[in-house]
Amino acid sequence: MHVLAVIPARGGSKSIPLKNIRPLSGTPLMAFTIQAATRSTHLDRCVVSTDHPDIAQVARDYGAEVIERPAALATDQAPTEWALLHVVEVLAKDGYRPDYVVTLEPTSPLRTTGLIDRCITEAIRHPEFDCVMTVAETRKCYGRLQDGRFEYLFPDQPRRRQERQPLYEESSTVYVTRTDVLERDRSVLGRTRYGVIVDDPREAIDINEPLDFIVAEAVLAQRLTEEQHG
Repeated sequence: MHVLAVIPARGGSKSIPLKNIRPLSGTPLMAFTIQAATRSTHLDRCVVSTDHPDIAQVARDYGAEVIERPAALATDQAPTEWALLHVVEVLAKDGYRPDYVVTLEPTSPLRTTGLIDRCITEAIRHPEFDCVMTVAETRKCYGRLQDGRFEYLFPDQPRRRQERQPLYEESSTVYVTRTDVLERDRSVLGRTRYGVIVDDPREAIDINEPLDFIVAEAVLAQRLTEEQHG
């Protein structure tokens, strides 16, 4: 059984220039994902797909393989799946073909190795599903605005948060996709999906804006305090 991790990390972030290697508590953002992946007992390779030399150097410094991504696959419009398929094609030339591709976005620095391994285990245990993906629980009340009028997606929910039935949202933290499905559908999601709940909501923090760095640094400090106090 071969399981490949791919960390897609292009250099063209507009909201935060070179966001993927911006320091988070003194460590390049992408390094947290590489470290979690390389500690996994289920992954046999960890590859960073990038079009930027500085990102490639950081990836190598932290122990990941690097595959240079063509510029055409690194635009704002290019789906992540194109980069994943490119990695699979490049590795196939050396005779390596994974059974599963694990997509780990570098913007989720707080995911743990345990969560990665749990998702891979579920994928192997449930081969009838195309994809195993992480989801986060929410008890928020969602709705739409129609001509200024707010309409609940799920009417008649209790006003007390504790009494509401939980909903689940895609957390974008871990995706484990059968390689044949990725090639068939050109999608990490496939047609059938198995959801793994992120038990610790801190693992689902996704960094997209400068404020997210402040939040993540606070969480990292909290984790350090918890570890120090056992």
